[in-house]
Amino acid sequence: MIPARWDPFRDVLSLQGRVNHLFSDWQYRGSGEEPVGSWAPPVDIYETGDNLMVRAEIPGVRREDIDVSVQNGTLILKGERKQDQEYKDENVYRIERQYGCFARSFTLPTQVDASKIKAVYQDGILELMLPKAEEAKPRKVEVRAA
Repeated sequence: MIPARWDPFRDVLSLQGRVNHLFSDWQYRGSGEEPVGSWAPPVDIYETGDNLMVRAEIPGVRREDIDVSVQNGTLILKGERKQDQEYKDENVYRIERQYGCFARSFTLPTQVDASKIKAVYQDGILELMLPKAEEAKPRKVEVRAA
């Protein structure tokens, strides 16, 4: 028998995921009858030339339920994944998909031109192209002889 290699980081991440799910921020809508959990979609942020790119995985969320804004150098993503079916307690064996509202905010590493942001949502992926503001783009300075 070959002993398994122990990876403490994998165990910590697994435990963190279980604790986050257990103690997720439960909110109550309108009448207070329906609990709605919060969840956080994974996001990639990277730079390509004159743009910042943001890719967020938000499958199962309708385009109309996504809100994107930029305020004071902070990108804010909000939305809601609605439960598509009501279940009766006696018929439920497992529910692992998370539903409810999400909100993520990110301090942008550079200034962007908010009026030129483009957003595309396809196959559960939200892709944002945030053009850098002119003052944030690198400029070549001409060196003159004295």
